[in-house]
Amino acid sequence: QVQLVESGGGSVQPGGSLRLSCEARGFNLDYSVIAWFRQAPGKEREAVSCISYTDGTYYAEFVKGRFAISRDHSKNSVYLEMNSLQAEDTAVYYCAKDLGGLSCPVGERNLEHWGQGTLVTVSS
Repeated sequence: QVQLVESGGGSVQPGGSLRLSCEARGFNLDYSVIAWFRQAPGKEREAVSCISYTDGTYYAEFVKGRFAISRDHSKNSVYLEMNSLQAEDTAVYYCAKDLGGLSCPVGERNLEHWGQGTLVTVSS
């Protein structure tokens, strides 16, 4: 069964850091584009970051310089390192894979196998 499983969310104070993981099960993500999206309460889901199979990356303007996406081939996982977290970063974070043959950034309509999400709460 093909699926993506996110983990690593939690509660952190402003200025803190978290590392999210997106583990691929049932397929090799070496040849996939993996994207991170987030959805804050009452808001639409928005793109955060993306990594292509050539390890090219994309970041939304509001996370540039604070977040870093990476891939560990041996663990079949993609990570999102989040630093200098702000209250506005509070959201459920999701990872998903592209339909195939695409490059970053990838729109929602071209993504599949969304994970269940992991909640990130930034609050003092």
